[in-house]
Amino acid sequence: MVHSPKRLLKLLQAETNPHSALAVFDSVIRDPGFVHSPHVFHNILRRLVDPKLVVHVGRIVELIKTQKCKCSEDVALTVLQAYAKNSMPDRALDVFQRMSEIFGCEPGIRSYNTLLNAFVESKQWERAESFIAYFETVGMSPNLQTYNILIKILSKKRHFKKAKELLNWMWKRGFKPDVYSYGTVINGFAKSGDIEGALEVFDEMPVRGLDPDVVCYNVLIDGALKKGDYVKAKEIWERLVREPSVYPNVVTYNVMINGLCKCGRFDECLEIWDRMNKNKREKDLFTYSSMIHGLCKAGKFDGAERIYKEMVENGVLADVVTYNAMLNGFCGAGKIKECFELWERMGKEGCRSIVSYNILIRGLLENKKVDEVIRIWELLPENGCSADSTTFGVLIHGLCKNGYLNKALRILKEAEDGGADLDTFAYTSMVDGLCKEGRLDDAAALVDHMGKQGCKLNAHVCNTLMNGFIRASRIEDAIRHFWEMGSKGCSATIVSYNTLINGLCKAERFSEAYTFVKEMLEKGWKPDMITYSLLINGLCHGKKIDMALNLWHQVLEKGLKPDITMHNILIHGLCSEGKVKDALQLYSNMKKWNCVPNLVTHNTLMEGFYKARDCEKALEIWARILEDQLQPDIISYNISLKGLCSCYRISDAIGFLEDALDRGILPTAITWHILVRAVINDGACASSLVVHEDLEVSINCFSGASS
Repeated sequence: MVHSPKRLLKLLQAETNPHSALAVFDSVIRDPGFVHSPHVFHNILRRLVDPKLVVHVGRIVELIKTQKCKCSEDVALTVLQAYAKNSMPDRALDVFQRMSEIFGCEPGIRSYNTLLNAFVESKQWERAESFIAYFETVGMSPNLQTYNILIKILSKKRHFKKAKELLNWMWKRGFKPDVYSYGTVINGFAKSGDIEGALEVFDEMPVRGLDPDVVCYNVLIDGALKKGDYVKAKEIWERLVREPSVYPNVVTYNVMINGLCKCGRFDECLEIWDRMNKNKREKDLFTYSSMIHGLCKAGKFDGAERIYKEMVENGVLADVVTYNAMLNGFCGAGKIKECFELWERMGKEGCRSIVSYNILIRGLLENKKVDEVIRIWELLPENGCSADSTTFGVLIHGLCKNGYLNKALRILKEAEDGGADLDTFAYTSMVDGLCKEGRLDDAAALVDHMGKQGCKLNAHVCNTLMNGFIRASRIEDAIRHFWEMGSKGCSATIVSYNTLINGLCKAERFSEAYTFVKEMLEKGWKPDMITYSLLINGLCHGKKIDMALNLWHQVLEKGLKPDITMHNILIHGLCSEGKVKDALQLYSNMKKWNCVPNLVTHNTLMEGFYKARDCEKALEIWARILEDQLQPDIISYNISLKGLCSCYRISDAIGFLEDALDRGILPTAITWHILVRAVINDGACASSLVVHEDLEVSINCFSGASS
């Protein structure tokens, strides 16, 4: 039994758990003769700022009023702050207006500022500005805290220049802005991505006699890294490290490690980590999680495991986010054994969420472990987890990809029958799977079924079906499906047009392809490089090289810059028509478009020259491949072998074969076919080939590689 307010206060102060403290307080309320003191009320109210407990503040306030317990402004402030932090400005206003009635005290500037802050935290800008005007009405003089709140209002409204102007105005009026004032403006600029603006305010602080604190540095580093400006972040970090009066804290290290990981700067992450260890800086869960996530992303799973073990040894308990990062890393590396070991550990520690299941299911399916996935899927309800739309999407997509189409269909049907949460991704994966299996009518039926299920069709699923029809040379069905898209509430995109144009060009129905290009223009879609590349490719395949060149010139006239794909298509088309000199001219002009020829470009040109029986020019192209430090592939060698053999330069061909073997490039059946055919066709050389020791070695090496 508690006999006095003093005794109750001691009990409350000794209780660290706010729920337990509230239980002790409530047990005393039941004693009708007990009268609380202001100190007791102040102590319990401070415990109720938590969102889960703020609901109890109201009844404590009413108890203060009922008992007519005269309290200081500090007690009233605690109530106002609790409501402000929980975005309950109306409750705060009610208490503010009744302070004299409830607490027996009048509101001072601190109460005014707290209510003003309550409006700001709730983003009620007009009420905040009206309340500032009320200050003057009642003769309340604003103080530094008031102006800091005004700076916060301007920053939250993204009026950063005005916030900066307010800082200057404060200096002129004798109000000395503090580190918090500057920190608020710096934070606003940094979060908006204006790092230069933030640095300008930051650099003003020492000029004004203010030393930036570590929070200001943290905000700048975080802003720079989120913008992807690694160089600027490193500069600010170096400034902090050199500064004698301020030191990096755990937040600084967390910001650096997390940001560097996201920028892919994993070596720098390890440097920061080593610095923490050297300076004996304490790490928290976020530090460990960021490092583990970054190392897993970089494929350094052994390092991630070492960090995890260190975390456990230091008594920091992993949460589900940390475990998920490691699980995702193991799945990505195909370390299935480690995946299941970690999975068991997560189960024992109660750290599995539906996100964990989604990661594991996706990882196992990517590693073709379908049986294991089915087992986990069937046990999912027993483990207290409900599949979400991502689960169904991942599962159906993976099953289709692994060829388990019928199983995927059954799961889709079961999900529909059970009223499960299904999104477009699951249906799109199913449609794609059916199209790839050639079950186009089933795919079309499923697209119709989606609408009936209330699942909104998007262009992606419609384009998938249309592409399926085109791959199967069912152009009429593709066109019909294209026209039906609008009636199904799905607008055609540029991808839809490109898909159809591609199909029509492949079928050499060029006039219809151009009709759809015209329609694109009429509907406001601008043909992109893919559109033009498809048209040029179709014309080249249809041996309409002049029309292809006309279209090429139209692209240039429109101010578009042809990419490497378009160049390669036209070079191939010109070479196929024997216009190798024109192809070479196009190749020479590529630099004008800042377009660097790739291996495909060189291979195409080389093949064109060999077909034209111009071995010397072809060999020049080979020399350019090596000069440009491109790595020849087996296609490059096969082109050279075939070309040289066709020019009866068998010994040169053998030299190329040996060069390929020296580079570790294994010949293919095509290589063997080229050489054998050359030997058969060149009967005069047959006897010399048999006794040619170098050739014999080459053929033996080739035979060993082929077998």
